[in-house]
Parts: sequence; structure tokens; C-alpha cells
Amino acid sequence: MVGMFRPRRFASVALLGALALGLAACSTVYPNTTFGHNSDYNASIDALWDKLLFLGTIVFVGVEVALIYVIFRYRRRPDSPQPKPVHGSTTLEIAWTIIPALVLIVVAIPTVKTIFRTQAKAPADALQVEAIGHQWWWEFRYPQYNIVTANELYLPIGRTVSFQLKTVDVLHSFWIPAMGGKRDLVTNRINYMWFTPDDSLPSMAVNGACAEFCGTSHANMRFRTYLVKLAEFEMWRKNQETEPAFTGVVPPPPPAAPAPVKGAKVAAKPDSAAAAVAPVVADRPPVWMFPADQIEAKFGYTIPKTPIPGDSVGTGALNGFDDALLANGDATRGKNSAGVCLACHQFSTKIMPGFSPLAPNLAHIASRHTIGAGLYPNDARHLARWIKNSGHMKPGSKMYPIGKGQMDVNTGKVSTMGMYTDAQIADIVAYLQVLK
Repeated sequence: MVGMFRPRRFASVALLGALALGLAACSTVYPNTTFGHNSDYNASIDALWDKLLFLGTIVFVGVEVALIYVIFRYRRRPDSPQPKPVHGSTTLEIAWTIIPALVLIVVAIPTVKTIFRTQAKAPADALQVEAIGHQWWWEFRYPQYNIVTANELYLPIGRTVSFQLKTVDVLHSFWIPAMGGKRDLVTNRINYMWFTPDDSLPSMAVNGACAEFCGTSHANMRFRTYLVKLAEFEMWRKNQETEPAFTGVVPPPPPAAPAPVKGAKVAAKPDSAAAAVAPVVADRPPVWMFPADQIEAKFGYTIPKTPIPGDSVGTGALNGFDDALLANGDATRGKNSAGVCLACHQFSTKIMPGFSPLAPNLAHIASRHTIGAGLYPNDARHLARWIKNSGHMKPGSKMYPIGKGQMDVNTGKVSTMGMYTDAQIADIVAYLQVLK
């Protein structure tokens, strides 16, 4: 039976679709837009896009006008004479060869110029960063300063950054949308990319991701890029160059702000590098990091809010954890228990030549905002469940569950590394939380 065309139904669906598109266009926050002109690379690509769109629009309009003219000028009419054949017209053949060639030349000139500009060698004084892709997390090395970190990239505003892009396993692709452009990470090959964050930018956090399908958790292979002023970057760098301090005491939460007195003046919240400095132990450089509430206020998309799959309370449940134990975690005991982590993780801030880690560097993990390559907030609740059984929090995670009786989702069997109770995991969490 042939269906009937219902104009009213079609019109209502079309109207609903147009309304949805219109509402989507009303948003003022586009965290992954590439049209922000936040870097020279970004501006070059955007300028090329504008030129090609303009030229393409001219070609499209010209072709459509010619098509409509031909349709109406040479349409069939009653008693019209037989049209003259044009087969073998040298004039037409030359015209439809020369015109497209000219169009392609006009398109090729700005394209080639942009390619040469973006593929040129980076300035000699550029900040060198090695971005190394792993399944499924990012390793960042700063060879000029001999420091290494993971999943959170700090870049100084106004200084050119030159990336060496590598992979230790499958194909990945390095992409920071707000900075423009992306480049693939290819096995047994080093690719390069460089750009300069515009010096008019404020300190800000932007998204980064893998843009090449690389396996089960490709969509969860994220990272955060923090664009900071040069002074802020130097504070962060100096802290990274220092081995993490261990005081054996979990820092207490900051005291709650006193209730404002009626009629009293309320001081404005500071929005500067000083406001972002967290207190640390003596004889150490200050730890520079974005306060979480500042990120939430300015970049609500930055801090992940991924729900924990199958979350429950209890020592035996998958992804379950007795959260009451976290308040009594002992960092000193946790440091002793964390020896098992050394099988895959590095706790030193220094680059180890020839060493390819199996898991992210943990030297300053307490100064990061996320875990799981940008998937979850870096807090005690999420960290405990990640340590206990990461496979249930991130598909394909290669980290062995160390919670007692936990099933390894990669093998379907109880983990042979599962030797820690919730109380012991709470101690490890307490230890990791003091590594700033």
C-alpha cells in the first residue's frame, strides 16, 4: 500500500525541527568552536575558511543562475522548432575547461599560502611540549624543564608553543578546538604543530580531545588545556619541577565564609593569579591551579559531571564504596600501600629517558581537577571508586582492579590484584590527595 503524502503533518514536523534549530542557535556558549581567533593558527584557518566560503558562494550562485536561465530559456514549448545540436562545440568545451581551472587556481592560492604558513618551522625560542597519546590518556612532557605530567596541559599566553606529537600504540589525533586545527599521532613517526595563544586572552580553561577513533574509550580520551599568563605559568612550572611534598596529613577543607553582616560592604571576589594560589608547605613554590568554583563559574562545561555507572555503597559491590571510610583515611598508611602503584605509575616529576609509562604520572595528582583523562572530578569519592575498579568507570581501562573480590571487566574474572579493602583504599586516596 502506497502511503499518502500529508502536507500538514510534514509542515508541523518541519516547523518543530526549525524551532529546535533556532533554540540551539540561541546559546552563547560554544566550548568547542574553532572560530574564536584564539591563536595565530586558528586565525589563519578561519581566514582561509571565510575566503573559500565566499568564493564557493559566488560559484554556487553563478551556476544556479545559469541553470535557471537555461531551464526557462530553452524549455519545451508547443510548436517549438527542433533545437540545434551543439555536440562538438569547441567554444563550449574550451569554456567549461578554462572556467573551472581558473576557479581552482583562485582557490588554490590562499590554500597553499595557508599550508606553508601553518607548516613552517616553529620559532627557536618556542616552548617545547611532547604530547604522547596512550590508550586512553595523554602524557605531556616539557623537555626544556625536564618535567612530565598527564591529562592537564598548561600553556603560557603570548608564547609560541611547539608540539611534538607521538603515539605509543594506535593512531590518535591531538585536537584543541579553541586553538584551531588538529594533527594525527602516527605510529613510528613524529608529527609537529605549533601556535601562539593570543596575548589578549584572559587566563582560561579549554577542552582538548582525541579526534581519531582509537578503541573502546576513544570518546573518553580527553584533556584540559589551561591558558595562563606567563607569571602564572612560571608558578605552575616551578611547582612541577619540585618533587611533590608529603606531609602525612590530609589538608583540611577551607573554612566556610562567615555570614555577611547586614549593611556591611561585601568585597568583590578576586580574579587574578593571587586568587588561584593554594597554600602549601614551607620552602616550596606556590601551587598554581584554577579553583574549581572559578572553573564552574566561567567554564561550566570544563568540570565533568559524568555519572558513576552502577554506583552503590558496600565493599563488595561493583563500583560500590563505603564513603564513610574516606573521612578516616591515613595518608602515611596510604603511602606504604601505594607501592603497588609503582608497577605502572611514575611518582617523580622528572622525564625518564627511554621510559614509556603504562599509566599517568601521579607526582602532582592532587593539583589536577580531573581523573580518568578528563572523565571524572578529582575528588575522594571518585578517586576511591577509580582505584577500586576503574574498568567499571571507564570502558576498556587497562588498570587492574585492586579492590578485594572485584571482577576485571577485561578478563571477566576476579582480579588477581584485588587485595585491598575499602579502608585500605581510603588510605591510598588520602595519600594521593596530599601530592600537590
